Amino acid sequence: MFKYDVIVVGAGHAGCEAAMATAKLGAKTLLASLNLDNIALMPCNPAIGGPAKSCLVREIDALGGIMAIATDATYMQLKTLNSSKGPAVRALRAQSDKKEYMRFVRSLLESESNLSLKQCTMSELLVENDQVKGLKDEFGQEYYAPVVILTTGTSLEARIWVGLQYLEFGRLGEASAKGLSPSLKKLGFKIGRLKTGTPARVDARTIDFSQMIEQPGDKNPSFFSFLPNRPIREQYPCYLTRTTAKTHEIIKNNLDKSPLYSGLIHGIGPRYCPSIEDKIIRFAHNPSHHIFIEPEGKNTYEMYVQGFSTSLPASVQIQMLQSLPGLENVHVMKPAYAVEYDYLPAVQLTHSLMTKKVKGLFCAGQINGTSGYEEAAAQGLLAGINAIKYLQNKEMITLSRESSYLGTLVDDLVTKDIDEPYRMLTSRSEYRLLLRQDNADERLTKIGYEAGLIDEKRYQDFLKKQETIENEIIRLMSEKISPSEKVNSVLSKYGEHIDKGMKLAELIKRPNVTYETLMEADEKTHKLALTRDVYEQVEVKIKYEGYIKRQIQQVNMSDKLEKIRIPSDIDYSKIQHISIETRDKLAKIRPITLGQASRIGGVKPADISVLMVMIETHQLKTK
Repeated sequence: MFKYDVIVVGAGHAGCEAAMATAKLGAKTLLASLNLDNIALMPCNPAIGGPAKSCLVREIDALGGIMAIATDATYMQLKTLNSSKGPAVRALRAQSDKKEYMRFVRSLLESESNLSLKQCTMSELLVENDQVKGLKDEFGQEYYAPVVILTTGTSLEARIWVGLQYLEFGRLGEASAKGLSPSLKKLGFKIGRLKTGTPARVDARTIDFSQMIEQPGDKNPSFFSFLPNRPIREQYPCYLTRTTAKTHEIIKNNLDKSPLYSGLIHGIGPRYCPSIEDKIIRFAHNPSHHIFIEPEGKNTYEMYVQGFSTSLPASVQIQMLQSLPGLENVHVMKPAYAVEYDYLPAVQLTHSLMTKKVKGLFCAGQINGTSGYEEAAAQGLLAGINAIKYLQNKEMITLSRESSYLGTLVDDLVTKDIDEPYRMLTSRSEYRLLLRQDNADERLTKIGYEAGLIDEKRYQDFLKKQETIENEIIRLMSEKISPSEKVNSVLSKYGEHIDKGMKLAELIKRPNVTYETLMEADEKTHKLALTRDVYEQVEVKIKYEGYIKRQIQQVNMSDKLEKIRIPSDIDYSKIQHISIETRDKLAKIRPITLGQASRIGGVKPADISVLMVMIETHQLKTK
């Protein structure tokens, strides 16, 4: 008999974070994978970060997860996107070495004495009296644990499509997972179907890069982890090419060979990461689309064709790729494919990521209807932390929307009916000026420390950093800079000039002035030699002070609804003055607070007013 405290099913990014967290926190953990050689695999682009996703990676790091550390250790390119725009939309992106990343994460997992790895297919959940007891594998062996975390990615009852042909794979070369979906259905869970895909991989030796635009990394890169002493590595370029009129013609002439357009694929695909067929049809007015050629590793010729996801036949894919400038003689190493898979709509979960129906059963990652490594890893970490809280019979962590993108992600998943793969976007958050990648440590490090994943030294270093930031803001708001030939010589380079003395904070509020400008113009600021991660926060807090204050007021207003709890025994079917559809949604999701109820799709402000009266009436009856 195999006995554990926690069993994690699936060793993708969600599973690795969950297993690492539970093992690190003292639980005897089993991490089960279809293929141990694919731990932490990036089956799509080996890239981490980008808009909103970079915030998730920084939040994972602040909570004590591993994705940021692994990315910093294995990057091939680091680049800050939207660097000329406001802090709410700036985003760090890394192109990782796929194999190095996998080896790095596996070494971290294997260094944990509480963690065991197992290659098997878990095919049945063992549940008794609505409490999970463990799992059974394909050979009938049983594994017992009071907590199970499902992080199955795109594996459940999956098929990959290349043209009108399909294989029973969840990823190219890896068989789909059979049994768990029927097991979940038998327990009364609703199961849905989604679709995603990945582009072809091509041989760099058959590409003419001279016809493309080189995309280099940053000369002075930022990093994902808040830990110091990140490794400085050689950076490798990506390349930009474009689709042509010939590309579009080939695609249009072969749409009848697409399983998506012929109706063979029933799962709904991601709106924000469409196939190239979708782009050509939906954006017919656009004569061309950007295609990026990106390396998969330092020691391989394999290149990823970003923006060229397709499910057309392999022979057609070759024609399509060879119609792109620089790829006229390209050799295709792996074909693009679409993958269709089962998922568990997350309205069946609480904010802790534990299912409402079965105690001790958690779900994280693509099984919840999300797409992306970052979304998966963030959920996996939260599920791991809450698994330990559950075992300890302690209150589980619920992250609010104003605290983090992770809180926004989970709240969206458990309160809204997601019918397509969910991708984290900056527009998902109403508090995005507060939820920046630069201040994720300020927002979440204390939670990671209290959970036990941030050690004492790191926490003390964090407190010292926050003190330095506050002291520097106070200094800039009190000390003045006077006009001089040297000062104005520096400021003139940025289109600025001062005629009289002013507070340093007032100067930094000017659009063209940054903290780095102050370091040039002011001797004392230069001598302080603050690190970039410190002065970035100083600059943002001062420059956007008014906007930040307004957003904090917005948070305080919405917090009033969050503090009004809905009684758990409310019978929504008996509430009058709201529609039957709204009653059904409330009964299905069973929101904990009025704030959560207000975010359920279709629930109107008038419905919230009715609920507020209902809560007051209920409270009077129970007194």
